Amino acid sequence: MSRFAFTLNGSPREVDADPMARALDVLREDLRLTGTKEGCGEGECGACTVLLDGEPVCACLVPAMQLGGADVRTVEGVASAGELDAVQRAMIEAGGVQCGACTPGVVVSLRALLDRDARPTKDAVREAIAGNLCRCTGYERIVRAALEAAERSAR
Repeated sequence: MSRFAFTLNGSPREVDADPMARALDVLREDLRLTGTKEGCGEGECGACTVLLDGEPVCACLVPAMQLGGADVRTVEGVASAGELDAVQRAMIEAGGVQCGACTPGVVVSLRALLDRDARPTKDAVREAIAGNLCRCTGYERIVRAALEAAERSAR
């Protein structure tokens, strides 16, 4: 076991974990942040997407030792002050949320996109969520939600 200090959703945190434990397990089991979902456990579905130093990564592929000194943002850290983020609101309103298995990873991926590109194109949105598999919505509602969230944020 090793102790890792990092920033989690804007707050300093420390956790004792096996350096090779998956960040996904540390987040869900040790820190009880269950918004990040496990889908495939192989980095193929994107359900476990979190931001690591601002970049979307599959937490199932990240060893806990990479958390040390990092800035980690999970789906729980997307909303602020008890208010849903523009991405979350738009996903609900556009019907981009159905079964919910992929939703946390999609929301995190879209938030990362809008953080770096306030006015993305449809193609940029599609590229940003290319690593997030969704079996329910057919993606068009997710793309529409992303563009709506960008529009709202620009106002």
